[in-house]
Amino acid sequence: MSDTLMWEVRAVPGRRDDLLRWVEATVQREADIYLGGQDRIVVIARGVAKLPDPPEELVARPVHQWPFQHHRRVAGE
Repeated sequence: MSDTLMWEVRAVPGRRDDLLRWVEATVQREADIYLGGQDRIVVIARGVAKLPDPPEELVARPVHQWPFQHHRRVAGE
C-alpha cells in the first residue's frame, strides 16, 4: 500500500511563482515542496493518494505523479 506521493509539474515559462502559490494553497497535508530547474515544482506528500491538477494555463505539460511506500529512514553521519 502506498503512503507517499511524488508529484511533479513544470510551469509555463515565467509562471513558476503563480504555480507555486497555487501549490502552497492546495497542498493541505504534510508535504515538502521543492523547486527545480526549468520551472519545475516537486511535492513529496504523505498520506495522500493523489493531488489535483493545477490550472492548465500555469502548466507547460501534464502533471506526473508516482505513489511510493516508505521503507525506512537511514540516519546520516
